[in-house]
Amino acid sequence: MSPAPSPHTPERPSDPALLRRVALSSLLGTVIEYYDFLLYGTMAALVFGELFFPESDPAVGTIAAFGTLAAGYVARPLGGAVFGHFGDRLGRKSMLVLTMALMGVASFLIGVLPTYGTIGVAAPVLLVLFRVVQGVAIGGEWAGATLMVVEHADPRRRGLWSGVMQMGSPIGFLLSTVAVALASLLPRASFLSWGWRVPFLFSAVLLGVGLYVRVSVTESPLFQRAAREREAGAASGVPLAQVLRRPRNLVLACAVGIGPFALTALISTFMLTYATAIGYVTSEVMTGLLFTSVTGLVSIPLFSALSDRVGRRAVVLAGAAGVVLLAFPVYALVDARSPALLVLGMVLGQVVQSAMYAPLGPLLSEMFGTRVRYTGASLGYQLAALIGGGFTPVFAGGLLSSGDVRSAPLAVLAVVCGLVTALAVWRTAETRGRDLAAEDPAAARQSRTRPASRGAEA
Repeated sequence: MSPAPSPHTPERPSDPALLRRVALSSLLGTVIEYYDFLLYGTMAALVFGELFFPESDPAVGTIAAFGTLAAGYVARPLGGAVFGHFGDRLGRKSMLVLTMALMGVASFLIGVLPTYGTIGVAAPVLLVLFRVVQGVAIGGEWAGATLMVVEHADPRRRGLWSGVMQMGSPIGFLLSTVAVALASLLPRASFLSWGWRVPFLFSAVLLGVGLYVRVSVTESPLFQRAAREREAGAASGVPLAQVLRRPRNLVLACAVGIGPFALTALISTFMLTYATAIGYVTSEVMTGLLFTSVTGLVSIPLFSALSDRVGRRAVVLAGAAGVVLLAFPVYALVDARSPALLVLGMVLGQVVQSAMYAPLGPLLSEMFGTRVRYTGASLGYQLAALIGGGFTPVFAGGLLSSGDVRSAPLAVLAVVCGLVTALAVWRTAETRGRDLAAEDPAAARQSRTRPASRGAEA
């Protein structure tokens, strides 16, 4: 039975259409962010090496190496810290408009960027710069979009509405895949000349629609209340300093996310490398990736809504247990060298990944007080992405670097990351139904109808 909302919880929007607009705005924002971010990665594999990073210029190779590192490992947490700070001080809505605009403009500029053959070394430098801007933007988008939904929603249905927003990730992946597939139907010469630019230029259309919806929504009522209290003289420090002063929840938020991000890397980013190494063709793996995206489109909102009924911890723990139990069977299916079994293995992996990932929106939002929520949730999520999603392919590649291509080390890596998530969520208090208006975590726990078995300070 869901806990009753606290009397201190701000009044919910009287107009249901407002909540739907907020959810649609967050969904569109997430779609745009992931469309643009994933589109770059796909085009990097297809054409950027040839057009922007010619092997004949060693300096350009150095730019490519360090630029990719900066974009993939620094930009997202940096964006989380920067937008988290201003999102907690100036408002969620204004930061979300800015992150969407940054992502869309960066993608459009990539679409009109001259290549190395036209402007020389300036081309890869600008390309990497735009990629860093994309990373910073996506680093600030997720938490802001999540908070706008969670802080507007009925406390008993935060998971449901958060799940709607998180559908943007698989939708963005599907859109980027379709856009690249259509562009690649052109003759090779036309694709290299201008066809690759079209999906990036299409970002302008998505951006226009997204901004139109986003500017029409209202600011989070919880932030408005916190802003009034700050103007009235309530004590307020630097959000990042407040989070780091009591870092337990930040550490737990990061650790909970390591398992789902690591599994995403293993069944998507690195699966292309592993599966083709053992004999699959690229098209077979791409088919598997499309099936995993569709699976996520269904399973993410279902598991997120389920967390409203049984609690965030139960759903995440079930997913982590699924990783531990299914890691070796999933790779056994992949190792069978059957395209059908490859798809089945990837879909099973996506299901347990979704169980761990889907409740992260409401869980991380409910772990921090309003004055630091954007900073805390954003940093926790982006650090998990850095460690789980960024380093896992590096570790996996190192495990296979000896030339002995075996799946057992990859399955062990998945199990270890699943155990990290299980341990972290076991040490985290159940947050379902928490009074988000309460800055004091003790008061927030007292507002629940039944106490959690293990505490975690906000």
